Amino acid sequence: MRTDLFDFDLPQERIALRPASPRDSARLLVVRPRAGAGADAAPALEDHVVRDLPSLLRPGDQLVVNDTKVIPAQLFGRRLGRGAEVAIEATLVERRDGARWRALVKGSKKLVVGDTVRFGDEGKVCFLGQLDATVEEKGEGGAVTLAFAFHGPVLDQAIAERGVMPLPPYIAARRPADEQDRADYQTLFARREGAVAAPTAGLHFTDDLLARLHDAGIGLHAVTLHVGPGTFLPVKADDTADHEMHAEYGVVSEATATALNVARKNGGRIVAVGSTSLRLLESAADPDGTIRPFAAETAIFVTPGYRFRAVDVMMTNFHLPRSTLFMLVAAFSGLDTMKRAYAHAIAAGYRFYSYGDACLLLRGDRRVGA
Repeated sequence: MRTDLFDFDLPQERIALRPASPRDSARLLVVRPRAGAGADAAPALEDHVVRDLPSLLRPGDQLVVNDTKVIPAQLFGRRLGRGAEVAIEATLVERRDGARWRALVKGSKKLVVGDTVRFGDEGKVCFLGQLDATVEEKGEGGAVTLAFAFHGPVLDQAIAERGVMPLPPYIAARRPADEQDRADYQTLFARREGAVAAPTAGLHFTDDLLARLHDAGIGLHAVTLHVGPGTFLPVKADDTADHEMHAEYGVVSEATATALNVARKNGGRIVAVGSTSLRLLESAADPDGTIRPFAAETAIFVTPGYRFRAVDVMMTNFHLPRSTLFMLVAAFSGLDTMKRAYAHAIAAGYRFYSYGDACLLLRGDRRVGA
């Protein structure tokens, strides 16, 4: 499909720079297909808040959240030992082993293999001293492999001490990350370190909301997909068929797969909290909708025409134009439906993107084979 079909205009003031407080006070746009209406019928759009979620779902429905944890992966430093010092900004994207990371580096052209980069100034913990890394390898698009002087937990502590949260570029362009972002840009479910971007639909949950969902008979399950920097990249190709997705590592445990299959067999719906949970579940699903245990990388690219196997309902934030995420929601609910929903959200003052509001996408009772 033509990429420009997924374009839309968004006023800058609709981009949220901080999350709602409390988290479940964020607005929630419910998008329902009109019962018995044709494919071209306007969807039913309902304005709610996230704390209404227990009344919008059914007993037996199963929420699936992503328990990945964002690391403070953005490091600022300087090149040492070869001419004048040069400022270097690195975002860690993939751990290679206990001391080596693949990073995306602004100013990578100023680095050569063998260079030393020093990140941060003095440490908060005296024995850490300074955090140095050697440029071990250079790739395309600013990719650099850094071999750090520290290893294992000590390196993790040094990165946590000096790093900042890798805020999305549309926020970072308007304000720097700060200490508040260390809490704000982490979901309640965050357990497994490895993401460089938050699974943002999960940011809306609170302990009180989880208790009320439980009391309403709605299940909760966690999967893991370590979100990479590609989640923010617009599709630059003129046709979606020419776009290459970045692979991300994900895990669906055997216990979770079994529980979801049983619940769905008993009439419960699978509710993906966020595009990451949805992409992982669809990667783990057989053609008949059976979810299998999964532990591998996935580069699944969901565009209109995709036949959903596992997911019945989706909760997600509002996404960038021309992004793979907007293409995904267009595949889930229909491109025309999502353009109408986004137009309503813009006119009604909804807040967009990672720290913004959310929508709940309902696809009726369609199942695999129906």
